[in-house]
Amino acid sequence: MTRKHWVVGLLTLACIGTAIGAVAASAAPKQQKLTNVTLQLKWVTQAQFAGYYAALEKGYYKDAGLNVNIKIGGPSITPELVVKGKQADFGIDWLPNLFATREQKSGLVSVAQVFARSGMTELTWKKSDITSIAKMRGKKVGVWCCGNQPELFAALTKNGIDPAKASDVTIVNQPFDMSLFLKNQVDAAAAMTYNELAQVLETKDPATGKLYQQSDLNIFKMASPQVGTGMLEDNVFVRGDWLKNAANQATTVKFLKASFQGWIYCRDHQADCVNITLKHGSLLGKGHQTWQMNEINKLIWPNASGIGQVPASEVNKTATIAKTYGVIKKLPTGATNYTYAGQALSQLKAAGVDVNGSKWKPATVKLTEGGK
Repeated sequence: MTRKHWVVGLLTLACIGTAIGAVAASAAPKQQKLTNVTLQLKWVTQAQFAGYYAALEKGYYKDAGLNVNIKIGGPSITPELVVKGKQADFGIDWLPNLFATREQKSGLVSVAQVFARSGMTELTWKKSDITSIAKMRGKKVGVWCCGNQPELFAALTKNGIDPAKASDVTIVNQPFDMSLFLKNQVDAAAAMTYNELAQVLETKDPATGKLYQQSDLNIFKMASPQVGTGMLEDNVFVRGDWLKNAANQATTVKFLKASFQGWIYCRDHQADCVNITLKHGSLLGKGHQTWQMNEINKLIWPNASGIGQVPASEVNKTATIAKTYGVIKKLPTGATNYTYAGQALSQLKAAGVDVNGSKWKPATVKLTEGGK
């Protein structure tokens, strides 16, 4: 081959290579631009929020085009204030608290009701004479402050006990553990089925050297017919003015769909979601989180309406209890909007996803000392 032909050949190959590269570049998908979203949790990292962490870990948020920042809560953090102050787009808290903040002109709107039932209880020792809510009159009764008291206060009020009157009952601001109860420094203590109840059952009875059993306790479930003040708890809420924007409405559907996928994953993969929770910094042990994940699933599944939705009658029931027993002054209007949750569910159902969990069954979890 002559030098002239050799040079021409090289130039031809170079042109072909450039053309191929251009075609490949045009065929390659552009990197998706993600929408930044912040979620404010009600409390610290634990299985109560496993579905959101699972949605992050399994890529559901990213697949939906979202870059989600999950902010943990704590005793000094009120999610409604964080969202109202535009420090987060979405928040998690209990529905009666949202009702109460709307009376203060917060403008917040619940867009999904993830927990379909209440997990709130009040505990007394079986050996005590406190065998009903009515018998808490004149006693030291523990409950957490800052928005966690509505169900208990409603129960006390229902039984003629004014939580604001020291002559009726001594309300103790309970720490977020069961130390006061275990030391008999309060007569009754608040306990979520998924957390503080387990903390008691993970503790040894000094008299026997064995772990406490549920048979050692009187467990007053707020949702039981005997108490009757159970209200809807963990819901997802946003600012009403934020939701008026069409782009934010689309973001809401995407966020809810991915979050529901996370919760569905945790329904079907409890052990993995425990590990995901621990990975994100839970301060409680694997045994405790295993109990919690199972109990959280009990509050979500099954749900005939589909995860994130409850019948209007359940919302009205919470509102009526809240008004009847002084949590709010009047029944709320416009406090819930499940339109976007419905759209998210429709997309999941169209993809053949089980959004009801009608066949889900709870596991049997054996607790160990300290929840390790």
